[in-house]
Amino acid sequence: MDFGAISERGLVLLGCGKMGGAMLSGWLAEGLSPGAVHVIDPKPSDWLTAQRVHVNGSLPPNPAMTILAVKPQMMGEALPQVAALSGQTVYLSIAAGTTIAALEAALGEGSAIIRAMPNTPAAVARGITALIGNAHVNESDMKLAEGLLSAVGQVVRLDNEGDMDAVTAVSGSGPAYVFHMIECLAAAGEAEGLSADLAMALAKATVAGAGALAEQAADSPSQLRVNVTSPNGTTQAALDVLMDETGGLPPLMRRAVSAAAERSRELGQ
Repeated sequence: MDFGAISERGLVLLGCGKMGGAMLSGWLAEGLSPGAVHVIDPKPSDWLTAQRVHVNGSLPPNPAMTILAVKPQMMGEALPQVAALSGQTVYLSIAAGTTIAALEAALGEGSAIIRAMPNTPAAVARGITALIGNAHVNESDMKLAEGLLSAVGQVVRLDNEGDMDAVTAVSGSGPAYVFHMIECLAAAGEAEGLSADLAMALAKATVAGAGALAEQAADSPSQLRVNVTSPNGTTQAALDVLMDETGGLPPLMRRAVSAAAERSRELGQ
């Protein structure tokens, strides 16, 4: 990515926890100069202080972008630290459930605000982020945000902010579901007699490989599933359990995603 505008004007990162840190790691790996980054974090990690970025110092007067990466519950306390930049910067919020209206109320109705939902695979440049801007965000602002977020994965634009709760439930929280699947798959392997290390190695590689194949193959995931399933074979035996419409994965995943989306809506109240 061309970090020109950010290199000239600077970037402010409000909060550098797991998600903020994942994004910063990706940007630095893509060539962003540490000197252009100004981080505000009450408890900076050892990793952060080793990156040669500015931490808890004075902020640039008109940063190209200010990333709001604090937890939704901390937003009210944290936003005053960057509110004075309103009109001089584009705010990019990655806080789950925090609506554009809530941010406008805190930062001023004339503020340029982009709401986004990335996910933690951004740390290895394999994330995906959905974003939408308010009426004060122009196409140049959106492209700058897309450029930043494209440096750590794929980017999609939303037409309706109301879709953000579902996006949060599917891709924002989704990596945790997959990590838990790896845990469960490895534990099931152990139950069949494999050593813990071997079962975990098999589970990790299988999920990572299947995900890469699903993303790169021309076939749909449904067709890929069919391709690996021999009639009356071992895969079919497992899928008879997983695909059961009463007690299998479909109703369980619907409940899980629904619970996450509902919690996102609650955070936005």
